[in-house]
Amino acid sequence: MSPTLTPVLAGAVFVVVLVAGALNGVAGFGFALVGTMALATVVDPATAVVFMILPILSVNLALVRELSVAQLRTCGRRFGPLVAAALVGTVVGLLALDVVPTGPLRVGLGVVSLAFVVNAQEAVTVPGVERAKEGCFVESTPAMVAVGGLSGVLFGGTNVGVQFIAYVRSCDLSHGLFVGVVAMVFLGLNGVRVLAAGALGLYPNATVFLASAAAALPAVAGVAVGSRLRDAVSERRRRAAVLGLLTVVGVRLVLGGLGIV
Repeated sequence: MSPTLTPVLAGAVFVVVLVAGALNGVAGFGFALVGTMALATVVDPATAVVFMILPILSVNLALVRELSVAQLRTCGRRFGPLVAAALVGTVVGLLALDVVPTGPLRVGLGVVSLAFVVNAQEAVTVPGVERAKEGCFVESTPAMVAVGGLSGVLFGGTNVGVQFIAYVRSCDLSHGLFVGVVAMVFLGLNGVRVLAAGALGLYPNATVFLASAAAALPAVAGVAVGSRLRDAVSERRRRAAVLGLLTVVGVRLVLGGLGIV
């Protein structure tokens, strides 16, 4: 991202985080994935990843308020090993941003985006995936450490946390509690990531950091709007909105990373 934000780029960032926030408010997830992927089509992917950390933090801070104090304590104990392992993994993922070239990183982000869409639609059955889910997606300390550690690495380097979402969804929670627990997990991870990104010098300059902080405002506004619309939007439409956006963005990332567009 350029040190000086042009009006056009600033407007594009505003729209991206606002729309991503609204989708997250409605569906309970998607802000980090949609926001990062969309920004990575117009700026350096590594910059897009670190730029989104503060807005992601603010969005999950807003969503976690949906949990009561009692629920926070219960869920904190219940998913403690998952969060602890993920904290270690996410720092490792951030370190990888310095060594992965822009082109391959952009293609990788696009492939992850499209893979999420395919998996969500259950259009393709990958051998061994269901058996892996049955073995790993259980509420035991070893499973949480394994899922948390590996997912943390991917989340740290790409802002993609679909593994966390899939794991928490497998725990048979109500939609409202699911939204709150996912927010709690990402809130803890991104709090550490802000400090780690600063310590590792991953923010290109002060302008990017300040713009990232400012982007938290439209992000939270989008979540507020989406949360109010949540009960009025069916599950099918929630999925269609998120998956449709991710398909368009994923294709654009892959083509851009290959130098086609």
